[in-house]
Amino acid sequence: MRTPVIAGNWKMHLTAGEAVALVKQLLASCDTDGVDVIICPPFTALAAVGPLLNGSRIALGAQNVHWEPQGAFTGEVSAPMLRDAGCRDVITGHSERRTLFGETDAMVHKKLKAVLQHGMTPIVCIGEMLAERDANKTFEVLTRQLDGALGPCAAEEIRKLILAYEPVWAIGTGRTATPEQAQESHAFIRGWFSKRFGIETAQAVRIQYGGSVNAANAASLLQQPDVDGALVGGASLKADAFSAIVKAALEPKAVRR
Repeated sequence: MRTPVIAGNWKMHLTAGEAVALVKQLLASCDTDGVDVIICPPFTALAAVGPLLNGSRIALGAQNVHWEPQGAFTGEVSAPMLRDAGCRDVITGHSERRTLFGETDAMVHKKLKAVLQHGMTPIVCIGEMLAERDANKTFEVLTRQLDGALGPCAAEEIRKLILAYEPVWAIGTGRTATPEQAQESHAFIRGWFSKRFGIETAQAVRIQYGGSVNAANAASLLQQPDVDGALVGGASLKADAFSAIVKAALEPKAVRR
């Protein structure tokens, strides 16, 4: 049985003081027994919130990383720096990084390798654009992204990562993939893992859904057999909404024939 994992991507929101206040609310409201919970504040808040999470069941994550350990890369942050700040997890390949900043699958691969090398867990994001879904190219796009970012990995590396399926057309738009659409894509991704790395590895990898997840729709999405959690955007900035999503992840999945 795969442990559900709920991660909050705070994006470019909250000052350090605001982040501390939200973390205190989450520590008081989140029931994390039986689910892995991760929060990913902006870089400027990592040092402030990290000590608050020590000894708690909520892990600290980062939103991005550079693949080099150090060097003349103005404005970038390395894996050793994130590890030093207390991060356990790092988002790589988010669609906003791909579409706004030109990140490629090859870059995502180098980033996830750096994260693994320094003992952290990469949350690797993939997903199709609206035009690609409308053209029935979803599986073609997912295959290309999986091949490019994860294909060169070894099975033991794959078992250490989290995969986040985020249909780009559902991120921040208020549109959400139906539970059936989410399950279809998650099942396809797990099938890709099975063909490339074997059934045992495929069954071990946790696959999150991301894309306008909120307290109202989380339960139906998380009930799908291949949906192992959620990468949450806007709703993760509200303690009550995020706690409700975590609670939904604790509900046992219905038996499916």
